[in-house]
Order: sequence, then C-alpha cells, then structure tokens
Amino acid sequence: MFKFSNAMKPAFALAMVPLLFATHATAADNYSGVGRAATPAEIKAWDIDVRPDFKGLPKGSGSVEQGQVVWEAKCASCHGTFGENNTVFTPLIGGTTKDDIKTGNVANLKRNDYPGRTTIMKVSSLSTLWDYIHRAMPWNAPKTLSDDEVYAVLAYLLNLAEIVPDDFTLSDSNIKDVQKLMPNRNGMVRKHAMWPGKSGLVTATPPDTKNTACMTNCKPAAKVSSTLPDYAQTSHGELAPQFRPFGQTRGQGAAGAAAAKPAHNPDYALAEKSGCLACHGINQKIVGPGFNEVADKYKGQDATGKLVAKVKNGGSGVWGSMPMPPQTDLKDSDAQALVKWILSGAPTQ
Repeated sequence: MFKFSNAMKPAFALAMVPLLFATHATAADNYSGVGRAATPAEIKAWDIDVRPDFKGLPKGSGSVEQGQVVWEAKCASCHGTFGENNTVFTPLIGGTTKDDIKTGNVANLKRNDYPGRTTIMKVSSLSTLWDYIHRAMPWNAPKTLSDDEVYAVLAYLLNLAEIVPDDFTLSDSNIKDVQKLMPNRNGMVRKHAMWPGKSGLVTATPPDTKNTACMTNCKPAAKVSSTLPDYAQTSHGELAPQFRPFGQTRGQGAAGAAAAKPAHNPDYALAEKSGCLACHGINQKIVGPGFNEVADKYKGQDATGKLVAKVKNGGSGVWGSMPMPPQTDLKDSDAQALVKWILSGAPTQ
C-alpha cells in the first residue's frame, strides 16, 4: 500500500486546500437558487416554544376579565362558556378540588369510576397550556392570538378551575407562582400503566420498557395488564369508526380500522376518501351529526339539492354552532352521490 512520508504530508495537505474550495464552489454552482439561509425573523417566528422552566415565555399580561371576552368570541363555540363542553372536544375544566390545589395531586385521577378526565386534571405544567394555546388556538385560526390574549385566556381558564381569583391578572412575572398551584403539578410520574386498572392506583402494573427482546422460551402470547375502560373509550364517540391513518387521533389502530371499514361499498369508500368520517359517524355524532341523524331528519323529503349545496358551501346552525367547512374541492357528482348515500341510510356494505 502506498504511504506518505512525514515530509510529504504537509505539502499534500496544502495542495488539497484549493481542490476542496473548488469542489465546494462547484456544488454551490450546481444548486444555485435552491434554498437560502433562514433570516433571524423567520427563525424567531418558529422559535416559540415555552419550556417547563418558562424559558421562551414572552413578556405580557392578561386579566381574567379580559380573558372572558376573548373566550366568548373565539373559544366558547368549541369548549363551552365554562370550558365544560363535550360536543366538539373533551372538557377542559372540571374534576379538581381545592385539596388538589394544596397537594398537587388530583384525587379523581386515581378513581376507576370517574367518568372522564379533563385537561386541567391531567396537565402538570402551566407552560404546556400557555404554549399550546399560543401555537394552536383558536382551532380555525391558530397563532392569531396576541401574547396578551394568551395570558388572558389562560387566566380565565385558571379562574374557571378556581386556581386564581376573579380579579387576577396573569403575567410573565407571576406565572411561576401560579405554577405552584396547579392541581396536578406533582402528578406526572413515569412508573404507571396506561390506565389505573382495577386497583385504581396510578402505579398499578407499570409497563415494561426496559426489558430485552425475548429470544428463547418466549411466551406464546402477551398478557395485557392495562386497558382503556369502556366508559373512557366511548366518552367522545366510538374510536374505531373515527380511525385516521395520520394525526393525533388514530382510533384503535389497524385492527379497529379493519373492523370499521365496510366489505364493499363505493359510496362509503368515497366518504372515507373525502374526509367525511373524520367528523361524522355512521350511527353516532362525532363533531358533526351521525349520518343516521341526517337521514332521519330529512326522511320523506326531497332534500338532495339542498344538502348538496350545504356540503359544497358549508355552514352552521342546523346541528349546532360548530361550522362545517365548505368542500370546494369535491366534485358535484361526488357530492350528489354522498348525499344520496347518506339519505338512504349510509349502508356500509
């Protein structure tokens, strides 16, 4: 094998420098006009996360009273006036007590018979609420709230949960003090099952996440030690028919999706392809009414034309305040086929 002598190495290194610069220049020329360095303003627009230690929190403030005004205008239609609505999303407020605020552990989380878990019961860090409201709310216009409006909305939520008084103003200077009052601030633990289980204890049957892969004498089947109770699975509609291949809510996975899909029905497939089943169940309400409810409402009427227009143009008021977005990309022929299928009872086979 050819080797450089010690005397040759410095000379070779110096000779390679022009070649390296030439290679870099050639690559830049080959991809000229493709991409550029992000500007400070662009980086700032994306660098908006707020950490548990409140690093990244912008300066600002908002009172409970101001938050109520913003809430009524931009939040109540989905979450209810008092954050209790279960129509569109699961409730935000409820299930906590003054004792929880003292201890930092929500007692109802350890109850196996408690009907539902609200956001304020589960979340442990106030920074999580601030960050999520800031980046994702309102649902139909995310990132449109000002920093002061986020403080105000969060102050209103904290007041609904009886964490802060009616005349309270939340700000970047006092948010750390309010964190000390979060009902579940001490409740985030890593050694717990997916659900409390029959014992009702959060620490019951923790998942095995540190074991090694089984190679010999393996058990023929896994033993499920923690499952979601029926009352929790159906607290916001059946999960299987809501299956989505992407996003935060994925139903019950592949098995649930297979059970929810029909054997052979092109109209059902069209509804699935068009995204209708994300908001409408066949026999139950999800965000919008179940298709069975629509069929019953217009039974015996010639409502095809009216409903096709509703599908294409969107609207609200018939089934509640939550608006249905217009389906402008849907072909007229597909809209007519979907409406006729719904009015015929939305058969899956």
